[in-house]
Amino acid sequence: MTPQERAERSAAAMWAGDIASQTLGISLDEIGPGRAVLSMAVQPHHLNGHRICHGGFIFTLADSAFAFACNSYNQVTVAQENQITFLMPGQPGERLTATAQEQARPGRSGVYDVTVTGQDGRKIALMRGLSRTIKGSLFDEAADPTENSNA
Repeated sequence: MTPQERAERSAAAMWAGDIASQTLGISLDEIGPGRAVLSMAVQPHHLNGHRICHGGFIFTLADSAFAFACNSYNQVTVAQENQITFLMPGQPGERLTATAQEQARPGRSGVYDVTVTGQDGRKIALMRGLSRTIKGSLFDEAADPTENSNA
C-alpha cells in the first residue's frame, strides 16, 4: 500500500464516523500523508451576534483538518494541544478552507500547522496543533479492501 492509499483509506474510515464535521457541512477536499484540506460554507447557523462566522466554527474546521492530517498514517492520533489565532472574520455565505500540514512527527508526537483562508485567499486564522499517537489503527491493513465490495 502506498502512503497516499493509506492516507485515503484512513480518511475514509475517519469520515464514516465524523458526524460532527458532516453535520456542520464540512467537506473533505484533499488528503495526503500528513496533509488535509477541508472546507465549509459559512451558513446562517454559523453566525455570531456580529453576523460573522463564530470563532468556534472556524476552530472546529481547523481542528478537523488537523485531525485528518495527523491520522493519515493509519495510527489513531488525538489532539494534545491546539492554539488558534483569529486574523479576519469569516463572512456569511463565504467558503472557508482549512489546510493542515505536518511540520514534524518525532516518535508519538506531531506538530501541524493549519491555515484557514476565505474564498478570496485572505487568511482567516492560523492554528498550531500538537498531536499524540495512541494505540490502535483506523482500518485493518491486512484485510483486502475489495473483500466486502459488491462491485
